[in-house]
Amino acid sequence: MTIITRFAPSPTGYLHVGGARTALFSYLFARKNKGKFILRIEDTDRERSTQESVDAIFEGMKWLGLEHDGEVPYQTKRFPQYKVKVQQLLDEGKAYYCTCSKERLDEMRDAQMKAGGKPRYDGKCRDLNLPNSDDAVVRFRNPQEGEVTFDDYVRGVITTSNKELDDLIIARPDGTPTYNFTVVIDDIDMNISHVIRGDDHINNTPRQINIYKALGADLPRFAHLPMILGDDGARLSKRHGAVGVMEYANNGYLPEAVLNYLVRLGWSYEDKELFTKDEMIELFDLKKVNKAPSAFNTSKLNWINQQYIQQADSQRLAGLLKKRLDVLNVNVPESIDLVKVVDMFKSRAVTINEMADSALFLFSDIKEYEEKAVKKVFKQSAIKPFETLIKKMSTVEDWANANLHDLIEDTVNELEVGFGKVGQPLRVALTGSSSGPANDEIMQVLGQQESIKRTENALVFLLEKLKAQGLI
Repeated sequence: MTIITRFAPSPTGYLHVGGARTALFSYLFARKNKGKFILRIEDTDRERSTQESVDAIFEGMKWLGLEHDGEVPYQTKRFPQYKVKVQQLLDEGKAYYCTCSKERLDEMRDAQMKAGGKPRYDGKCRDLNLPNSDDAVVRFRNPQEGEVTFDDYVRGVITTSNKELDDLIIARPDGTPTYNFTVVIDDIDMNISHVIRGDDHINNTPRQINIYKALGADLPRFAHLPMILGDDGARLSKRHGAVGVMEYANNGYLPEAVLNYLVRLGWSYEDKELFTKDEMIELFDLKKVNKAPSAFNTSKLNWINQQYIQQADSQRLAGLLKKRLDVLNVNVPESIDLVKVVDMFKSRAVTINEMADSALFLFSDIKEYEEKAVKKVFKQSAIKPFETLIKKMSTVEDWANANLHDLIEDTVNELEVGFGKVGQPLRVALTGSSSGPANDEIMQVLGQQESIKRTENALVFLLEKLKAQGLI
């Protein structure tokens, strides 16, 4: 048997984290078993479905690298097939027309709930053999006896009494089919062997199984994935931070890091934390998915992203850094090599956005110096180090290959002072603050002219400050 899985989102918004994890697990199961992975767009909710959302789903899937097989089927293009199957059930007496008004149904449900029961259709039209009419819906004639049992990959054996299930609507008065019906027809027609989806669908499964059986179709195997919670134990939502996949792209996360984090939400392999996509495919096992909900932990995602940034090709990261700087409207001087910028920050940056923010001082003149740093290091004792550094920088013939650390160390030795007396004022001169990468790395990236200019500007600022204080 060919293993065929599917990811079937409704295009009513972005591709969210929960949907992306479902897509990933479906993808991995298919790829591990040398099967097919289908992307299907369930767009029967015409009021809420938008092309923008369809595009967002495609964009998110592409960014994550979850390639689907074959063309993407849309439910709205399959209405003729649904109509045929509704008619088949009507002809076989497995469905019937119902003309109960909304008011009657509301009153019935209210009464059932007040009596402490479960709201469900009471079957008033079930045996009336009503003809079709403008206000008639089509209901599935659910079995009234027996049980529905299925063995879920994650939850194990689940049994539901047919008495708990009512005769659900499978077509509205205008002929539009409903979700529980269309999803079954699609899965049958597309030969879906394994339905992997969130456990918010678990109550639909017994109803759908009865429709499979009424149509004489083979049942797929089911796997219902536990929900994803926020750090506070509540269902993941926007208040917990980014929940759309492309928000993570925009926030400077790498797709392979997000993918790695998603696979660990409810699944694990020994104590391994980092997985390549090939390793995920090789090691993934649906039966090892945890039954309990998973908690989304942004700190853990940040750690994983940092690991991937450290391992990533600097040229690729430079391209991502450039895109982020473009978003910030930062003009990168031609003299600055972004690969060198990446190499300077990649060991400490958690995201590309953080890397961009940390590197901003490189791309424009320093307008002001950090007040605390000025008080600490811009003193009379910094004049001689600045003058000596400027002189030594000016005599370097091959800046690209110069050992700039030695240049700073030579200044320290020549002046017979501690390294901090030279290094700290220089860092403030180059960056505007007391923190940042190593001075020689910064100078290498800035280039000779810019390094000299920034040191000269700092010296001028220092002299004016001391003069204003009457100290020189």
